[in-house]
Amino acid sequence: MTRLKGAFATLAAVVGFAAVLVAHTLIGSSVPASLRSAAGNRPGGSPSNSSKTPTTTVPGPAGVTGNHIVTGKVTGYGYGEVAVRLQVDNGRIVSVKVAKLLTADSYSQQIAQQVIPMLAREVMAAQSARISAISGATYTSEGYAYSVQSALDALKKG
Repeated sequence: MTRLKGAFATLAAVVGFAAVLVAHTLIGSSVPASLRSAAGNRPGGSPSNSSKTPTTTVPGPAGVTGNHIVTGKVTGYGYGEVAVRLQVDNGRIVSVKVAKLLTADSYSQQIAQQVIPMLAREVMAAQSARISAISGATYTSEGYAYSVQSALDALKKG
């Protein structure tokens, strides 16, 4: 009886793993072509944008005077697009909001709704785009950070 339970548990694990792989493949194939092209022609592609990766030598808004609201570039992240809006008051990020969010499917929407508040807290704590990716939402995290960095770069330019 114990062997039968062990064999059944092993079979259940294998079937479960296969189901996850199939679901991941099906979700990836349902990403619209417009979003696939924005993310390197594949779901889960690295953040992509029509311009070069933003670069800055100063990670956060330190040294910026006055109150500014700046929106980062719309960034394709594999399962959608995101743009982040920052409010900066005298060199400190005081607010982080999503200016645009487009997701490929309802599952991606659910993930985004769960992780975006966490990512906003990360940006507020770090006062920069140098944030930790959220486990299970790596591409969303990368796209979000990229948009934050592009907003910071725009703020520093003027």
